[in-house]
This record gives sequence, structure tokens and C-alpha cells, in this order.
Amino acid sequence: MNILIINGPNLNLLGKREPRVYGNDSLSEIQSEIVQLAKELNIDVEFYQSNHEGGIIDALHNAMDESDGVILNAGAYTHYSYAIRDAIAAIKIPVVEVHMSNIHAREEFRHTSVIAPVCRGSILGFGKNSYLLALRAIMDIIDSQK
Repeated sequence: MNILIINGPNLNLLGKREPRVYGNDSLSEIQSEIVQLAKELNIDVEFYQSNHEGGIIDALHNAMDESDGVILNAGAYTHYSYAIRDAIAAIKIPVVEVHMSNIHAREEFRHTSVIAPVCRGSILGFGKNSYLLALRAIMDIIDSQK
């Protein structure tokens, strides 16, 4: 099983950016924890991060042929990128939306996710553990499709 984990804009600044919201761990530290869990679950993971909408769309398109599923933290694009939404709908592999913070407990503009309706599910508000929960969830989703 191969899972692509995509992180969107500003997530490259984890550990430095608003630590009270996102914690003190860097993206690479979080990825190391994901790799550890993936090994335990016998899952291969790949990581992609981009601050550019088109890069995220290209990664989603490529995942259709190269991955069994995607875990996506689209960052601020979550709230307004219909292009990313359409890419998720087009690829026909499961996508789990992830957010470290509880977007519903934050600013009003963050309360709406335009990608949620085309994702298999959303996990949010558990900090870096949101990714670990998403990895288990997507594994179960893919296993249930076999």
C-alpha cells in the first residue's frame, strides 16, 4: 500500500509558525513519526509539500497512477480552492482531509471546507496526531475496498 501525504501552503513553516496553534514540531519531525507508524502498518508513504495550488493539483493527478490513497492538508486552500476540490473528485482514489487545528474553532473563514464533500473523511484538531489517525483511517478505507 502506497500513500501520498500532501501538505499545502505554509506547512513547511511548522515548528516556527504559530506554535500555540500548530505545536513545536517541524514538518520533517512529523513526517518521521508518520514513517514510523507506516512501517508498523506495512505501508509505504511519500511526502509532498507545496505553497502553490498548481503543484498540489499536479501531485493529486500523479497520485491517481502512483498511490493507493492520499492524505491531504491543503492549508488555506481548504477554504476556497475549487480547483483542488475538482482534482480530488477526478482522481477516484480515496483522499482523507487533515488539519492539525480544529478549523471550526478558529476564524469564521476557516469554518468551511470546499474539499470535504469530495474527501472520504476529515480528521482535524488533534495536532500532529491528525496525520497518524488519517494514516490508520486511509489504510482501513483501502483494505475495505479490496
